[in-house]
Amino acid sequence: MMSSSVQKNSDDKYDHLLAVKDFERAAQKFLPHCVFEFLRGGTEDEITLNANRNAYDSLAFRPRGLCDVSERSQTVDIWGTQYSSPIGIAPTGVAGMFRHDCDAMLAAESARANIPFIISGASNVPLERLASLNPDSWYQGYFPGDREQISKITQRLSAARIKTIVVTIDTCVGSNRENNMRNHFTIPFKLSPRVILDGMVHPAWSLQVFARTLIKSGVPRFVNMYAENGPRITESTPGGFRQGRDKLGWEILKWLRSEWQGRLVVKGVMHPADAKLAASLGVDALIVSNHGGRQLDTAMSSLQALPDVLSQVPSATPVFLDGGIRRGTDVLKAVALGAKLVFMGRPTLYGAAVGANHGIRRVISILTGEIDRNLALLGCRNLSEVTPDLLQYFAVPKINPGDQA
Repeated sequence: MMSSSVQKNSDDKYDHLLAVKDFERAAQKFLPHCVFEFLRGGTEDEITLNANRNAYDSLAFRPRGLCDVSERSQTVDIWGTQYSSPIGIAPTGVAGMFRHDCDAMLAAESARANIPFIISGASNVPLERLASLNPDSWYQGYFPGDREQISKITQRLSAARIKTIVVTIDTCVGSNRENNMRNHFTIPFKLSPRVILDGMVHPAWSLQVFARTLIKSGVPRFVNMYAENGPRITESTPGGFRQGRDKLGWEILKWLRSEWQGRLVVKGVMHPADAKLAASLGVDALIVSNHGGRQLDTAMSSLQALPDVLSQVPSATPVFLDGGIRRGTDVLKAVALGAKLVFMGRPTLYGAAVGANHGIRRVISILTGEIDRNLALLGCRNLSEVTPDLLQYFAVPKINPGDQA
């Protein structure tokens, strides 16, 4: 009884944070400015970053009334696995900058909530440990155009019993993240006087994240990008850690599909022609994504790209989406347009920064609670009833000329 009470009290600590935006504000106070901006920001003028949010705000719901919604479900079936909600945790690199052991927390809390979790190739906790915490973990590959290197990684994945590879196709080169450079936050990470001062004025982060990580595990490494242990985040490597990604092409993906016996997902699909090509190779799913506005600026929003991508794939091939999710209404708008799952990155990282496991748990609870409530208010009992006819673009209202005197 005592442990149950302690658990409840610990979770209640974050009950005053009512929305993802509240966690974002709290994370901004906890994290050094350069670290927070690395998490929040996008590339160049952040037009695509903002477009991801604005796309949801441009759509209005047209709800139905007088529907019996006393029994509701937001479960979704993907490849024979039933998940508790259509939300999942997207792959997020160097998450250890926001909370010590953050990747492990994300894996554990996604398993607890029974939602999908994708291990980032740029994460700092070994994939073997993450797979033990969440046996249903998917793996996001930042693959070079080198079959031998890819084979070594897939052997490691097989040994860890990971069944799903998510190939990211939108990071052939590094993007122009000017806000990171202005804040002296770079990968490889370097301590500059400005960064040191930033850490000093955020002592809680310096003790709970920076110092704790160094004491417990040393300088973080990119432990999941290669078949072997990768470089420290402070180390430069010949050609950079993105070396060879600009050689990755459709022939490699075709070869990988023939070699890999597990599920194969392609992430970063924005063009309908790419969707058609991927479907023709027999991939198991696509993720419509512009990398959270962190790669090509002025690219269209993920939500805008979704309908054209869906038009090019068989109905049996699920299409997922990420980018800009902050509310349950965002999730349901994407579902109404045809997305089977909607992944989020920043929200759960804000939760981790603020409250570790309990913060992640609270963010997931907020979103699933919003989805349940909004299903009812839309007049829907389950996700299959969330259809495009419930959506309308915001526009100036039409005036019926017959009503004018």
